[in-house]
Amino acid sequence: MSDDCSLVDTLIGRIAVAWRDDSVTCVDLEPESVKRDSKRLPAAIAEGLDAYFRDGRVCLDLPVTLQGTPFQRRVWQTLRSIPPGRTVTYGELAQELGTSARAVGGACRANPCPILVPCHRVVATNGLGGFAGDTSGRKLQVKRRLLQHEGNREY
Repeated sequence: MSDDCSLVDTLIGRIAVAWRDDSVTCVDLEPESVKRDSKRLPAAIAEGLDAYFRDGRVCLDLPVTLQGTPFQRRVWQTLRSIPPGRTVTYGELAQELGTSARAVGGACRANPCPILVPCHRVVATNGLGGFAGDTSGRKLQVKRRLLQHEGNREY
């Protein structure tokens, strides 16, 4: 079964959202490869995203279906508990999970649903760190913009 996909215009630019059975399976921050919308987003997903992009303090609690290793899924589940506007460091998250900061970074980089699984709320000890494998380009600016949208003025 293939996932349905829609393009969504947001304050961080156009993103692609894929879903299956009303559960989000992927958020693509750079959807150049998406040729067209396959279907209209389910109402609950569209309303949740709209609410978040209107007010960054809204906690996005949409259903997600995440494919990954047991470790990655554990990290992603922990990320979903970080409230909007808050940040934790890779090291703090690693300590909480009993692993290394590098392993946490790898799981964040592999996150198929950024924004819904808010890896943008994980930062380095001395700055933003990276975002989706990017340490200096557009995605890092997206991370900064999302944090600011959520009311975090530190970054």
